[in-house]
Amino acid sequence: MKRVTILDIAKELNITFSTVARALNDHPAISDATKKAVRETAERLNYRQNKIASSLRSGRSNVIGVIVPSLHVSFFSSVVHGIEKVMNANGYAILLYQTNESEKQQAKGIDTFLQSRVDGIIASISLDTQDDSSFQEIIKRNIPLIFFDRSFEDLNVSSVTIDDYKGGFIATEHLIKQGYKKILHITAEQNISIFKERLRGYIDALEYYNLPVNEDLIIKGNFSLDFGKDVVKDMKQKHVEYDAVFALEDYTAAGVIQQLMEYKVRVPEEVGVIGFANEAFGSLVTPRLSTIDQQTVRMGEEAAKLFLELNKKDKNNTENIRKKIVLDPVLLIRSSSDREFKKT
Repeated sequence: MKRVTILDIAKELNITFSTVARALNDHPAISDATKKAVRETAERLNYRQNKIASSLRSGRSNVIGVIVPSLHVSFFSSVVHGIEKVMNANGYAILLYQTNESEKQQAKGIDTFLQSRVDGIIASISLDTQDDSSFQEIIKRNIPLIFFDRSFEDLNVSSVTIDDYKGGFIATEHLIKQGYKKILHITAEQNISIFKERLRGYIDALEYYNLPVNEDLIIKGNFSLDFGKDVVKDMKQKHVEYDAVFALEDYTAAGVIQQLMEYKVRVPEEVGVIGFANEAFGSLVTPRLSTIDQQTVRMGEEAAKLFLELNKKDKNNTENIRKKIVLDPVLLIRSSSDREFKKT
């Protein structure tokens, strides 16, 4: 069957090719009546727009590239949901690329997006990222770039993040107010700002409440469920005393709880545990995991709105329109750290 073209619609309505093309692209110079007639005729003739050709003519693809470190954790998939909600409502589709925390895969994803002529890129950097040249290439080409959660501070790119310092502070403060005094903090060995800020919040909360900062209770490693278990095993072997654990993310916190329960340690009566990120499983396990919610859907929505704002501006004059949106963390108290609940 012959493919219906713009020329077929033009002949049907006895108008010019350019009038049909502009009507299909909602050009303001075309009357509403003509636009309506073109749309109805296009639908009747079963016309399908050639998006590649349209992209080449307009210089826009109406596609956004989204780079995430991992879809294994619900944090990133929830942020993507927020991005997609806003972008779809504004006529954009998204291309999704998962780096699996690999800088090499991240560079490959960026190259794929650039070759696909995306209108912008929204990204959270992988943990092992050392080189920002791939992101520099995006900026060099004047393609809107927005970071979420993890970013390169030196690039001065628009971003949407959580206040990780405040999150670390209120998580530790909650444990202190529950009566815990020897709080172990599990952090990352990678030099990523979000984890450093959570650590800084932990230290400042201890000092604010006149509790000592014990370096033996600050453990760094490649966070995971198994790492959480290994920390508990190591502390037992070394006879290090602690009565609470603040883990940098929920999977590590879950590992801590599993190993404590295997050792017959009561949570939260003997040891309280709190994580960070509000992963979906946290409210389903026993004991339910206390955590810090990062407003993930809103983070995605704000990142998408930033792109739309950038895209309306002069791409060659981005210095004055870069924005850094910092969302407030939300403390979610559940049974893994709620001693007061256990008393009632």
